[in-house]
Amino acid sequence: MLVKFDIYFDGEYWCARGIGVSIFTQGKTLDELMENIKEATSLHFEEVLLAGEELKILSISEVEVQPLAKASGC
Repeated sequence: MLVKFDIYFDGEYWCARGIGVSIFTQGKTLDELMENIKEATSLHFEEVLLAGEELKILSISEVEVQPLAKASGC
């Protein structure tokens, strides 16, 4: 089973919202968030895991891209 999450930074915390499942979690760092996603997913799908089914997590995040600085003319 593949569980998808939308990940975003709200200005203070990294947040993850399940896509198609009612799971939400957050963390101060991306590493903390990923651990929280794993924990929340395993709790939400506890019966599925106990039945022997494998769960995988796909995270989708938005990243702002800035233009590259151009070298001054020679």
